[in-house]
Amino acid sequence: MKTILYTGSCSGIAKAVIKKLKKKYFIYLAVHTDKQLELVTKRYENERNVKCIKLDITNKKDLKQLEKLKIDILINNAAIGIGGSISEIKMNKVRENFEVNVFSSFEVVQIVLKQMIERKTGKIIIMGSLAALIPINFLGVYCATKASIQKLTLTLQNELKMINKNIKVVLIEPGLYKTGFNQVMLENKYDWMNIDSYFKPELDMIRKKENKMFNLLEKKRLNSIVNQITEAVNDKNPKSIYRAPLIQTIGCKLYQLFK
Repeated sequence: MKTILYTGSCSGIAKAVIKKLKKKYFIYLAVHTDKQLELVTKRYENERNVKCIKLDITNKKDLKQLEKLKIDILINNAAIGIGGSISEIKMNKVRENFEVNVFSSFEVVQIVLKQMIERKTGKIIIMGSLAALIPINFLGVYCATKASIQKLTLTLQNELKMINKNIKVVLIEPGLYKTGFNQVMLENKYDWMNIDSYFKPELDMIRKKENKMFNLLEKKRLNSIVNQITEAVNDKNPKSIYRAPLIQTIGCKLYQLFK
């Protein structure tokens, strides 16, 4: 039975993926906080193929435990989204978003990849976003982290082919799904923009437009992206990039073509 490490696994998408994989794989289900660990441990207490662990990927002590785990497949999913206007967002918030989504995320990749290179086999699945393909007003920092993830992942794919074709690297770029993640990201910028922002007179209008757009575009059913992730896990020769839902993928491609 192959072993999966699934980081950032508290999301609704992760829950649906784990449901489809837990009978075939042993899964280390990694979450960010002790409170999340308590929640998922209770949820999976009767699942013999699921072991829940706390893994704050920005914490060096937490990362150390990965060196002791034999991981066949990494699903690198841990991420945060911080909103705000590029013209005034504090640099500590920019650094925080890049620290989690890019720097610490790829530190996890390097740790797991080291043992895969030694064993000459393995699979790295990195969760990006269709946000890498288009700019979204007031979510520019998040989009930038996902664009960085895309370029790093595609470069890693090419580099590894030079030394080992048995280690597969896969990029998955979901669009908008209704999991609650987007709502947190949309709202957290107002904690400071409501107090002091160049855009303060426009904030009510901005919020209404955002809510209208996300309510219109977010997919409530998760099966399209869940199927892509499980296919990437199960397929011996997975595609280099998986994207869903299809209509949003087409929309992003058309934007790139005609912008």
